[in-house]
Formats: sequence, C-alpha cells, structure tokens
Amino acid sequence: MPIDPSKALGAPISGGSFRWDRDRVILYHLGVGAGDPPTDPNELTYTYERNLKVLPSFGVIPAFGSLGGVGQVPGLQFNPALLLHGEQDLEIRKAIPVEGEVETSGKVAGIYDKGKAALVVVETETKLKGESDPLFVNRFSLFLRGEGGFGGESGPPAGNEAPNRTPDGTVESKTLPQQALLYRLSGDKNPLHADPDFAKMGGFDRPILHGLCSFGVVCKAVVDHALGGDTAKVARYQARFAGVVFPGETIVTSFWREGDTILVAAQTKERGTPVITNAAITVRG
Repeated sequence: MPIDPSKALGAPISGGSFRWDRDRVILYHLGVGAGDPPTDPNELTYTYERNLKVLPSFGVIPAFGSLGGVGQVPGLQFNPALLLHGEQDLEIRKAIPVEGEVETSGKVAGIYDKGKAALVVVETETKLKGESDPLFVNRFSLFLRGEGGFGGESGPPAGNEAPNRTPDGTVESKTLPQQALLYRLSGDKNPLHADPDFAKMGGFDRPILHGLCSFGVVCKAVVDHALGGDTAKVARYQARFAGVVFPGETIVTSFWREGDTILVAAQTKERGTPVITNAAITVRG
C-alpha cells in the first residue's frame, strides 16, 4: 500500500513511560564501549556509580520504544524488513539525570519522497514525570525502501558537511566482538544484530552493530576528546548513518571545531568505509 502523507503527516505516536536507574545507565555506557581501560578515572565516571555521569546519546534510549507505533499510523503501511535508520537528531534541553522516570509522546513530523524510498521523520518529546518542559527531543529519520514515488517533496539537502582541512582531532574506538550483544540489552532486540541467519537474509555475512551504538561510540569520542569529558556541554547531536560496522572493528572519529559547533565524521579503520557523516554536536554556551 502506498504512502499517503495526507493521512500520516502529523499523526500522533504514543511512546509511553520509561524508568531508568544507575545500573541501566552503566549498561548503556558499556554497550557503547565505555570502561577501557577499566581503572581510568574518566572511564569510571561512565561505569562506576560513585561519580556517575550520563552520556548525552543515552537520550535515544527512553524514546526508542516510540518507533514501535510507526507501523500503526494510518497511511504509513510498509514492510518493516525494508526499513533503515537514516539519521538521528537529538536535542538535550537539560542534563540527563542518572535516575529518572519519563513520559514520551511523538508524531510523524515529516514525509519525503526519495524516488525509490520514502523518508519518514518521527519526532518525540520526552519529559520527566511531573514536568512540563521536555528533557530531550528526538527526531528519528526512517528510510523506507520501496515506498517512494507518491509525489511528495524530496526533503531538505544534507547539512553539516565536514570542512576540507585536517581534523582538529581523531579518535580510535575499538569495538568488542560481542559489542552488539551488549548494546541490544539497552532495548533494541532486532535480530539483525545477533542472529547470523537473520543477518544473511538482510544481505550481511554476519550480524552488524546497531547504528545507534555507533552513534553513542562517536558521541563519547567527541565528549572525551573535544569537550574534556563534560557531558553537560552537548546541546544537540545530529548524525547521518552512512555505513555499517561489524562488531570487533575500530571506529575512527574525526572532528572539526567551528565556533559553537563541532562537525563530526566517522569511518571504519579496517575497511575505510564511512559510518557516520554529516554529523554535528552543538556545544552549550
């Protein structure tokens, strides 16, 4: 059934409630590669409850469940096996606490015709229980293969282009062979990241790392090496998923400082293929 923007655009999506504690934050941090080396003082702020801080990219976790409602939106029927996560835009309005209970609500904020595919933007707001202002806002851009051609707008061009100069910093983040098995415990149980047979059905010779795991690895690299480990300085983090990572590979993150923006790109060390492009972290003043 073709995409019908007149029915789907603006449709509400219920995200429900979510609660986390220190252990869940630490599990997420381990899932994106924190804790190496295990006795490093900065790594312990991610992995030990005494002086625990929260990586800004954790903000995708409480809102992730909202995506389950996308398939129920009128005018937005598609084959979930052909869905790809294209981009992620996360706004952090306030520092994320180490424990919290939140409510998330969402809507279909954009639908674009890419010819052979549709690009659907799901926007969610997550609020701490009892508060009126959002803690963070997510925009998940979903690439629906085979669902284009309905005559809509093609969407805005990609931004956040990396400058044509030597990076201000480069960081290597070695992933574990079992990294995807760790990360999936934060909520994304897609078998593409664990089941070899399912991965082959998707065209991969073995399971791949979650895009949002790479998103977290890159966020941590920039926070640690460009922001002195200060997680509160991240006001916004935008990224485009450009390629896959196989668990055990090394993600090489490059960054360029441009005023209050840090432009970011990442690739695999072993294959030299892009992982994240058109990325930027907006630094809180």
